[in-house]
Amino acid sequence: MRLVITVPRAMSADLERSRGLTGTEYLVLMHLSEAPQRQLRMSELAERTALSASRITRVVDLMGGRGLVIRHPCPDDGRSMLAMLTREGLQTLRKAYPEHLRSVRRNVFDHLSADETASVGEILSRLADAVDAANRPLPRQSSKRQSETAPSPVTRAEQH
Repeated sequence: MRLVITVPRAMSADLERSRGLTGTEYLVLMHLSEAPQRQLRMSELAERTALSASRITRVVDLMGGRGLVIRHPCPDDGRSMLAMLTREGLQTLRKAYPEHLRSVRRNVFDHLSADETASVGEILSRLADAVDAANRPLPRQSSKRQSETAPSPVTRAEQH
């Protein structure tokens, strides 16, 4: 478990020192850069970064104050907001990327042989697939269908 905390903390510290970005801000920039039109619904961005809706709003607002992203209403859905990467945000990401790669190498790959890297990659991929499959939401059923298939509640008196 320690690894899950120490490696991201070290890489985030490297980014903060070199580029003034937190690891979370780097993730936001990265996900927006990979999205169509470099924008995502705030809910999708929260999911991709594993942040709560309130936390991603706070992060995006802080980044917006630095000109890295902007938030605007979704034209298809007046209730949703989109986060969009700005030119400044893209330039910041491009400058941070080499430092992030150096940090990943220094904090992870420099400590593993090529065989160990391959093995760890396979193991982590298998674990990620298993966790994703186990936590995948079940398809929604209509309420009528649920009532037809759900067992009826049994009272204690009916059991005896």
